[in-house]
Amino acid sequence: MNYSQLVSVMRRLALEAGDKIMDVYNADDFDVKVKSDDSPVTEADEAADALISAGLRAEFPDVALVTEEQADSHEVSAMTFLIVDPLDGTKEFIKRRGDFTVNIALVEDGVPTRGVVYAPARNRMFYTDSTGHSVEEMGPFDVDAPGETKPIKVSEPNNSALMVVASKSHRDQATDDYINKYSVKDMKSAGSSLKFCLVATGEADLYPRVGRTMEWDTAAGHAVLNGAGGRVVRFDDHSPLAYGKQGFANPFFIAYAPGVDLKDA
Repeated sequence: MNYSQLVSVMRRLALEAGDKIMDVYNADDFDVKVKSDDSPVTEADEAADALISAGLRAEFPDVALVTEEQADSHEVSAMTFLIVDPLDGTKEFIKRRGDFTVNIALVEDGVPTRGVVYAPARNRMFYTDSTGHSVEEMGPFDVDAPGETKPIKVSEPNNSALMVVASKSHRDQATDDYINKYSVKDMKSAGSSLKFCLVATGEADLYPRVGRTMEWDTAAGHAVLNGAGGRVVRFDDHSPLAYGKQGFANPFFIAYAPGVDLKDA
């Protein structure tokens, strides 16, 4: 795999998909459909998926592709694959709350090794560079010319005053019960894979997820967090969260800066 080419293509496709998403987001109205699993989907999801899938297949025809919006891709079984959530945080998108992202990642041997997370309504973009280290691009988000980037790194947490981030749309009592095991200085809510990125930049120390997610929801954010020195582990036994599982469903997990004193479930 040519990582320089991959990162360049993922960045470009994320930006182009973001433009399509924002065209729909800024329209007066858009249609919302309901998928078989009762989750919402919009024309923005579908347009972004078509663009990203075509781009990845053209550039990397020999690499398996898994994408949320194409059910036949959910049967893929491969050690190395690209995985896409073209619009993560559709509920945030529908409510026009801004916390939605474009997510593209590469998984190798169960580990997300490269990824891009782009939040077009927030003007924030995070990705792993060709060496696997994570950066935040500062804009102006030109499709053809990368802007200034800065390296990002997880915090050195203070376990007596932790910064915690949790889901905006999926917060529940089980999540609060787990968070209450920690000494929390500040609590923030965010949608989509931005939560991984807030841990990656040191804006948060801990992100527990006690709820259903799929690998396409998490792979790109997980890659960014890995490249910033963070970790993602299973909620039950604190073993690394692995990818390429049959059906691509995740167990509950915890994303964190390594200095956090993890509590048992």
